[in-house]
Amino acid sequence: MNELLAVITITVFAVISPGPDFAMVTRDSLMLSRRAGILTAIGIALGVLVHVSYTLLGVGLLIHQSLWLFNLIKLAGAIYLILLGVKMLRAVPGENTAERSITPLSNFAALRTGFLTNVLNPKTTLFIVSLFMQVVNPETPLAVQLGYGLFISLTHLLWFSLVALCFSIGMLREGLLAARHWIDRTFGGLLIVFGIALALMKRS
Repeated sequence: MNELLAVITITVFAVISPGPDFAMVTRDSLMLSRRAGILTAIGIALGVLVHVSYTLLGVGLLIHQSLWLFNLIKLAGAIYLILLGVKMLRAVPGENTAERSITPLSNFAALRTGFLTNVLNPKTTLFIVSLFMQVVNPETPLAVQLGYGLFISLTHLLWFSLVALCFSIGMLREGLLAARHWIDRTFGGLLIVFGIALALMKRS
């Protein structure tokens, strides 16, 4: 029971802490649509399942112990976030912002955005590997460990779906769309900051 409570507590605090996942879901929900935000959240949850899978297979320990492999994942994640940020910063405002149409995002593109944002984030790697190494007992049955992994993924899905719902509320979204260009720039800047911080992050 103590192990379960520890997994729940650590997961909840880790999920609600601001980061690239939060920025992407918020941006897609606010600037695109509720559907895009929720699909981004689903992509994030799928990314978490990838981290859980390789951790249970023992690959997570290899990533944790191999400096070059960790740095490779870290660099890929940093580049991805920075490129996304630059793309948002380069968004050109229309002559009439209020009437400017919003480019739709395909279901696959929204899923891909959430998935890559999470799966290329070494902080998620360290979180899940550390959780299973330091909190979960090695003698815990595999079925229970799989249950923990599904709980972590489901928690990400529920939290970020809630974020998507909140930031796609009609009145809030319509009021902020008038400043869409500046909001895009703000999120672009945040992603670049996250990417640089990721590139400079040192493994503990």
